[in-house]
Amino acid sequence: MRQPPSIDSFGGGGFRVSGAWYEGSLLILNDEARPWPVASMDELTPAALEAVLAADPAVVELVLLGAGETQTLPPRAIREALAKRRIGLEFMSTEAAARTYNILASEGRRLAAALIAV
Repeated sequence: MRQPPSIDSFGGGGFRVSGAWYEGSLLILNDEARPWPVASMDELTPAALEAVLAADPAVVELVLLGAGETQTLPPRAIREALAKRRIGLEFMSTEAAARTYNILASEGRRLAAALIAV
């Protein structure tokens, strides 16, 4: 089994994940961190989460959405698309989501993290 990446730090417009710097927003899926082209909640659409929505349910049971500086309700289309696939959604500030991701990933939870850079 692959070791999930850990979010070492964030801020300044990006994330340090397992020692590597990622400029901008971040998506962690299948224990792989990758740039995510969503700069704000205004840009969040189901298409932005296409990789998560297409994932095997055995891989993703929950999405942690880091909404930026403050907790913001995701658009209805996001909530509905995830519910249709029976994927849970927790949304919070990016700071809280990064901390929560590290805890849940260390427990072996099947999750994705979609984090808007701050």
